[in-house]
Parts: sequence; structure tokens; C-alpha cells
Amino acid sequence: MEALQRIASIIFPVLLTVAVGYAYARLRGDVIKREMAAVNRYSAELLCPLLLFSALASKDFDLMANLPLILAGGLISLGSGLLAWPVARLFGYDVRTFVPPMIYNNCGNMGIPLAILAFGPSGLSEAAAMFMAGSLVYFTVGIRILESGRHGTHRATLAMFKNPMMLAMMTGMLFAVLKLRLPAELMQALRMLGEASIPLMLLALGVRMLDVNFRSWRIGLTGALVCPLAGLAVAIGMDHLLTLTAVQRGQVYLFASLPPAVFSFMVAESYRQEPDKVAGIVMLGNIAALGFVPLGLWLGLK
Repeated sequence: MEALQRIASIIFPVLLTVAVGYAYARLRGDVIKREMAAVNRYSAELLCPLLLFSALASKDFDLMANLPLILAGGLISLGSGLLAWPVARLFGYDVRTFVPPMIYNNCGNMGIPLAILAFGPSGLSEAAAMFMAGSLVYFTVGIRILESGRHGTHRATLAMFKNPMMLAMMTGMLFAVLKLRLPAELMQALRMLGEASIPLMLLALGVRMLDVNFRSWRIGLTGALVCPLAGLAVAIGMDHLLTLTAVQRGQVYLFASLPPAVFSFMVAESYRQEPDKVAGIVMLGNIAALGFVPLGLWLGLK
């Protein structure tokens, strides 16, 4: 009973914030959806990169101690894609549509707030390590899958290194490796800006939930099940292979249980890769997270 209460206390604030975003957008109508485009741009190009950089460049971030988490995050992302590939073939889905959302879970919008609630402020740096690993796999392997059979792949691959998240990740890792330190006042300001992205990401997710439709419910339901189940299957293997602390173990299972990222839909839209089907995967996946995230927390915290 105590474990269930703890899981509920972790999940409820996140769900409530998402619900507030959904209710407010429902009340105000399409104007909020249009205005959220600017908020999403602030988050994606400024606030989220600052959150990632400040976590990686923080004096509290221990690169060597977090190497098992970085390895686990990368392997969970890769493993989920590998397990999803035969499922796509079995059901006749386009691999470019189905596999990339399985690789990249919602470790930003949902994972980071959940990690902070579950493990305290110190959980941010560990969640950022896994976020970094998942992002690196998606922006290399995932984007390469999306580009397969298309022209201009080299140009698109080079463009990925101009992405603010990738730049923040590489700069933060450089600070971590070289043990560089910014003045404490500047670091505090960057951290405050970055942490502002956490409620904004959850509110944006709630607004996105207005777009839920069931036209692509078959592929959506399949993706909603495959993403967390594949992630948890790989996490169980990592649990036996890697030496993890209790907190790291909890972070791994939480990361593995997360649904497909909203960002996957935005990328599919930009590539014109059946965005309606990817939207179905993302939206039904985030609904299914109501069951899978508690399961991941229970496995990781027991």
C-alpha cells in the first residue's frame, strides 16, 4: 500500500498539469493551439536545451557515475527499435512510420518531471543523462531510418548537429568531461530558465491531447503497447547485466516505461511520413502511459 501511495504521489502532479493544459485549451479553443506553437518553440529552442545543458554542466553531475545510465538509455532506445522492426513487418506497417517513435520515448515532457518527483532534485541530472542517450540514438539511428530511400540524407544528417538540443547536449558533455564550471550566479540563472520548461512541456502535452483521433487506432494501439513493453523487456536485461544503484535502477525502469515522444509526430510531419498514423501512436501511447508508467515505477522502486 505504501508503494502504491508513493507511485500515486509521483504520477498525480504530472497528470494534473497535463489535464489543466487540456482543459484550458478545450475552454479557449483553437486560439490556444495556435499560441502554443510559439511556446513550443521557446521550449524546444531555448528552455529545454538550457535544462539539458545545466544538468550536464552542473557540478553535481558525475559523468563516470552516470555512464551505466547513459549506456542503459541508449540500449533501451536501440533495443526498442529492434524489437519494433519485426512487429512493423508482421502487421504491414511502413518501418519509417512505426520504428522511429518506438526509439524515442517521452523522456523530456514526461520523464524529467516524473524523475524529479520520484527521486528529488538530484534525479534531474540522472534523468538528463538518459534523455541525452535517447536523443542521441533518435537523432542518429531514428532519423536515418526516416531518411531511408530519400534524397538529401547527408544534408539532413549534418543539419541534426544544428539542433539546439544536440548543441546543448554536446556542450554540456564537454563541460562534464573537462570539468569546466560557469560562475554560480550564471549557472543558477540558466537552471531557472531550464526548469521553466518542465511545466510548459506538460501543459503543451495537454494541449496536444486535443488532437487525439481514432482514425489510425490500430497502428496507434500497437505502438502504444510495443514502445513500453519493448523498453521494459530491455530494461529487465539491463538490470541483470549492469551494476546499478537503487536510484539508477528506478530511473532505468521509469525511462523504459515511457510512451512515444510528442516530438516524433513533429518530425514525421516535417518529413511527411504518415503524420496522422504517428499522431495516433503518440496520443494513444500517452493515454496508455496511465498504466505503464505506474508499472515501470513499481518495478524500479520495489
